[in-house]
Amino acid sequence: MSTMAADERPSRLKNRKPVLMNKLEGCSGKVNSVVIIPKEDGVISVSEDRTVRVWLKRDSGMYWPSICHSLSSPATSMEFSSETRRIFIGQDSGIISEFSLSEDYNRLLFRRDYSAHSSLVTGIIFSLVAEFVLSVGRDKYFQWHCSESGRRLGGFRLDAWGTAVQFDEDTKHAFIADYSGQITVLKVTDNDHQVITTLRGHSGSIRCLSWDREKKLLFSGSFDQSIIAWDIGGGKGTAYELQGHLGKVDAVSYCGRSKHLFSGGDDGQIVVWDMDDRRKETPDWQESDVCQKCGDPFFWNFKEMWEKKTIGVRQHHCRKCGKALCDDCCSKRTRLPALGFDFEVEICTWSGMNES
Repeated sequence: MSTMAADERPSRLKNRKPVLMNKLEGCSGKVNSVVIIPKEDGVISVSEDRTVRVWLKRDSGMYWPSICHSLSSPATSMEFSSETRRIFIGQDSGIISEFSLSEDYNRLLFRRDYSAHSSLVTGIIFSLVAEFVLSVGRDKYFQWHCSESGRRLGGFRLDAWGTAVQFDEDTKHAFIADYSGQITVLKVTDNDHQVITTLRGHSGSIRCLSWDREKKLLFSGSFDQSIIAWDIGGGKGTAYELQGHLGKVDAVSYCGRSKHLFSGGDDGQIVVWDMDDRRKETPDWQESDVCQKCGDPFFWNFKEMWEKKTIGVRQHHCRKCGKALCDDCCSKRTRLPALGFDFEVEICTWSGMNES
């Protein structure tokens, strides 16, 4: 896979310190999803204490719950449609509960339950245009239901449990991330589906997805500490790799108006990426059974190990040239901001150290 990366360093707001506006306290369990209510001083949260809360800003400047509704099981995911004020809440039981918010955001009205999964719901997308409720869960299924009737329209079994989902309303393509690190692309219709392709680039589980409808860019954050921006609209199979976290990437969100990508991870960092900057292409990772510099066999090359009477070595890849190398020949470390590597990565001993 050819990968490309952001040319800039991710902005960490070094010149401006973020200002804490408010802290919303009151949930006794882990908060699994939060959304801001557009054009309102309000926030919606769901948590493992089985509650959905709507927080409105009061005259005092503080946020207090206008709604605190208890669910039948812990809430694990949420989708909010600001146009219709409909909330879809995935639960640990596999149920998706749909509610409507009143115009004054002080009442939560139950609409229906979707029996979507047999275990925890990990991701939900609501499409008003297609009238779909799309979801993934730990039962390894991607499901879609009719949002008008609540009827199940179809399902697709994944190789691993699903972790996140996004949907392009223009083309009706669904992007389903899973625990194995793959993204399955499906063409979804009312009663059928077509497998388009599988995107492979992460070496760890994918935790989150974000979709840019205008430029047709798909962003995926992974446990391998990387973010990949997949250029779906370009039609060339190009991906832009971003390395700015020292821990698992838990959340990504793209703002099309400012052309900034926001990412958060378990390293406690929020990173801001300017996706409007120029990008440079990185090389393909080359395949080889031996180190391409010194010739030592890799540990799976039993024939070469036997002939040379030596123990096989671990394979690495130089992030600059893409060659397959052993530990000794790939022992240098440096930053490569032009290729999206904001932290030090391994490069081969002859690639030089002047790529900052």
